[in-house]
Amino acid sequence: MAAISLDGYIAQEKTQVSTAWTSAEDKALFREKSKETGVVIMGSTTFATVGQPLPDRLNIIYTRQSKSELVAKYGLSEAQTGEEVLRVTQLSPTTLIKQLQAEGFKQVLVCGGSSIYTQFLQAGMINRLLITVEPVAFGSGIKLFAADEPFIKKFKLITTTKLNDQGTLSLEYESKN
Repeated sequence: MAAISLDGYIAQEKTQVSTAWTSAEDKALFREKSKETGVVIMGSTTFATVGQPLPDRLNIIYTRQSKSELVAKYGLSEAQTGEEVLRVTQLSPTTLIKQLQAEGFKQVLVCGGSSIYTQFLQAGMINRLLITVEPVAFGSGIKLFAADEPFIKKFKLITTTKLNDQGTLSLEYESKN
């Protein structure tokens, strides 16, 4: 799940928090979908913009830091650091998804950033894309997918929903390959 600008960027710069430019409706949709799946996966840069685990979800952070280093860096409480709330990993997307399936999870929500989206897409671990298009243009910034080598993945549009009068759109795509 990602929010993008009209010109296809997820942020202007690495430290920009998406909640600074996305609509209240996108925030509500993210909250709903992420609680529904129960698991959010993000990179360390995205986690840094959030600053703490999202409540009522398992937060899996891709980072080279140990969990204790992450906890110390962000001053997290014991309630925010249990194994059911926060995990750190360096597993491949395929291995992580298999592990989560073995634990009984049926779906997860990959929620950033660009490197993590790209890794999961290239590993074939994204079967749906939930994209919110916000009516704002950045001119430059961080792309949704940023691979070292070109690739082609095809999707089919499943649903479109207009979220507000400003023209924020929610698009849901299904993977075709």
